[in-house]
Parts: sequence; C-alpha cells; structure tokens
Amino acid sequence: TNCSNNYGPYQFPEKLIPLFINNIRHRKPLPVYGKGENVRDWLYVVDHARAIDTIFHEGKIAETYNIGGFNEWKNIDIIRVIIKTVDRLLGNPEGYSDELITYVTDRLGHDMRYAIDSRKLQRELGWEPSLQFEEGIEKTVRWYLDNQEWMDNITSGDYEKYYDDMYKNR
Repeated sequence: TNCSNNYGPYQFPEKLIPLFINNIRHRKPLPVYGKGENVRDWLYVVDHARAIDTIFHEGKIAETYNIGGFNEWKNIDIIRVIIKTVDRLLGNPEGYSDELITYVTDRLGHDMRYAIDSRKLQRELGWEPSLQFEEGIEKTVRWYLDNQEWMDNITSGDYEKYYDDMYKNR
C-alpha cells in the first residue's frame, strides 16, 4: 500500500497537527513554511487501518493499493482549522491563537503538493474514508488535549534520555 498523510492519536509531536496543537496550548509560534500554500491529502489513522484491513481480506495478491483521504488541503487552511478547533475546545475566543502563525522560509526542494489517487481502492474494494476532515480533526484535538501528560512526557526530552541510557553504549 501507499498512503497519504495520516493524523490522529499518538502521532509523534514533531508532525504538523500534534505540534500545532501543543504549540497553541503553550502559546508558542506556529511555524508555517513559505506562504502555507503546500497541499497535502489527509487521512484519519483509523481509516488508514480500516483500508489495510480491507486490502488484507479482500485485495488481490501482488496488487498495490493507494490509500488516500480524498481530502486535499493547503497547509495554511488546515492550520486555521486546527487553531479554530483548539481555541474553541480550550475556551479561548475565536481568533485568539491566529497571532501565533509565524511564516518561515520553506525547505529547499519541499514538494508543493503530495497527492494520492485512491479511486482503485474505492472502485475495486468499496473502501472510502469514514470521517470528513473536520470530524477527524475534532477527535484528534480532543485526544491530544485529553492526553496532555502523554504529550508532555514526549516533548520534555525524557524519552531521549531513556534511549541514550539504554542503547548509547551498546
């Protein structure tokens, strides 16, 4: 299988969605590459797992299936949805965290668009995402806000110390 960008619970906090949720929570800058015009297709992680299960049970052996969300967004638009959702769930006034958007120089060679065509999976196996992005992002933001201890444990750097202690001299 090949898949588009996933989002949901337990995603490592360096990734866009958990990073921005955490940065909003801590009133830190939200780094946006270029003008935020890069386009990505997004898929809720549970839908990705459902697709893999469908392919495993119903797919043809030796076939490749693309798994996508039929859900392309410009980064700046997805960031605005994240801000709006986090602010609402934290009880902040609408637009409160907009000022955290910080435009930074884009990476050299950064693709302007990642696209994936899932029509084969939809047509041949009847799979399609179960959630629209706004539903999935609501569930995702709620999860991170309800599991702040998990996020704090990872972002504190303690996990790096654990790996150094366990594996550095092996």
